[in-house]
Amino acid sequence: MPLNLSLEVLKWKLLAGSAQPLSILQAWKSYFAGIAISLITPNRIGEYPGRILYLRRKNTIRLISVSILGAFAQFFALFFYGTVGLIYYNIAFPGYWQKLLLVVCCFVIIIVAAFYFYFEKWIIYFERIKWLRRLGTYKELIRRFTTREQVQVLVISVLRFAVYTVQYLVLLHWMNISFPLLSGFLMACLYFWSLAVIPSIAFAELGVRGQVSLFLFHHFSENTIGILAATVGLWSINLILPALIGSILLLRVRFFNS
Repeated sequence: MPLNLSLEVLKWKLLAGSAQPLSILQAWKSYFAGIAISLITPNRIGEYPGRILYLRRKNTIRLISVSILGAFAQFFALFFYGTVGLIYYNIAFPGYWQKLLLVVCCFVIIIVAAFYFYFEKWIIYFERIKWLRRLGTYKELIRRFTTREQVQVLVISVLRFAVYTVQYLVLLHWMNISFPLLSGFLMACLYFWSLAVIPSIAFAELGVRGQVSLFLFHHFSENTIGILAATVGLWSINLILPALIGSILLLRVRFFNS
C-alpha cells in the first residue's frame, strides 16, 4: 500500500510541480483529497479535480493541463495491461467478443499514446473551439516537459499498475485462491481494465468489482467467499482508507477557511 500510494504521489508532484512549487507533504494531502472527491464521481473521474481543489491556487488552468497529461499516462498503462490481459484471455478462452474487445483495446491504446506524446500538435484543433481557447496555455505548458519527463511519468504509471495488481494477487493467495502466477497476473490485469471501462460510482463500485472478480477468477477457483474477500480488501486498502484521510483534510480546509 505505501509503495502504491507513493508512486502516485511522486507522479503528481512531478506533474503539478511544473505548474507551481509543491512540497511532498502538499502532494500527499492533495492526493488524499482527490481520492475523497473521486468517491462521488463516475469511474472516479473527479480525482484530479479534487487534487486541484485542495491546492486552491491561481494557476488552475495549468494544473488542469498537467492533470490531463497524468490522466493520459494512467489510461495508457491501463490499456497496455488490459491489452496484454485480453491477449491471454483470447488464447485461453477464445470467442467473438473477446476478439472484438482486443481490437478495440489496441485501437484505443494507439490513440491515447498519440495524444500523450504529441498533444502539442493536436492542441491547435482544440484552440479553434471558442470556449476552449483559454486552455491554449496547455501548449505552452507541455513544452516544459521533455520527452524524458513524459517517459518518467509513463513509467511511474506502469509501475503503479503492476504494484496494485500484485497487491490483489497477494490478497487472493492469502484467501487460499490457487492459480498459476502468470495466468493470475494477466487475469488481474484484465480485471482492473474491466473496472475502468464499466461505468460505475465508487460507492456502488464494490458490487461491480465483486461480479467482475467472480467472472474472471472462477476459472481458477470456486472459492467465492475468498475471491470476494480479496476484492473487498483491495477496495478498502487502496480507496476507502485514503478517502477517509482525504475527507478529514477537506473538512479541515473548509473549517479553517470558513
